[in-house]
Amino acid sequence: MMNEHSLTVPRTARYYTLGTPSESITDLWIVCHGYGQLARFFLRHFSVLDNGRTLVVAPEALSRFYLERFSGRVGATWMTKEDRLSEIDDQASYLNLLLEEQLRQLPQNVRLTVLGFSQGGATVSRWLATQQVPVHRLILWAASFPEDIDFATGKAAFANLPVAMVYGTQDEFITPEVLQRKHQLMHELGINPQIYTFEGGHTLHPETLALVDREL
Repeated sequence: MMNEHSLTVPRTARYYTLGTPSESITDLWIVCHGYGQLARFFLRHFSVLDNGRTLVVAPEALSRFYLERFSGRVGATWMTKEDRLSEIDDQASYLNLLLEEQLRQLPQNVRLTVLGFSQGGATVSRWLATQQVPVHRLILWAASFPEDIDFATGKAAFANLPVAMVYGTQDEFITPEVLQRKHQLMHELGINPQIYTFEGGHTLHPETLALVDREL
């Protein structure tokens, strides 16, 4: 008879930073990449925020794989459908530890912005739904808002939280049907996001990123 078991093991998690922790830091950004990306390349899109007062931290998803066949370029994914509840718990534990490590090095009144791009949007949304994150702003960029967030805890977690939803007008993954479903889910959770668009596809856009930072 076959039985399933699980064992919690230590993992080495990799992350990259733009900026240096110091008393002069006023803003901390935790930014989560999309499916098949690596944190060091993703972080390059945030150079527009590198002003000496902002620290940007890009954690890398724990599951890496070859993007094509059995060699060559490598990407990372936050989770798959397999053993998904354990993956979600592991994500939250990982991001909580990362955030604690950063906050220990920064002023107490630092403003925390969380950004999720594409698959990273679902990751950060589930993380914030745990109600353990002292977040001040949420940016969902070309992101899928997860439908599995518990209504009661989710509504409490996102109450009064400024949220921006950003996407490119040529993004092949953002169809009218997808947008309608996103808005419906957010409305059910009491979220009224500010919408930003730009001319482009499934990518980050530096000018729009700077605009969201100024306005949200």
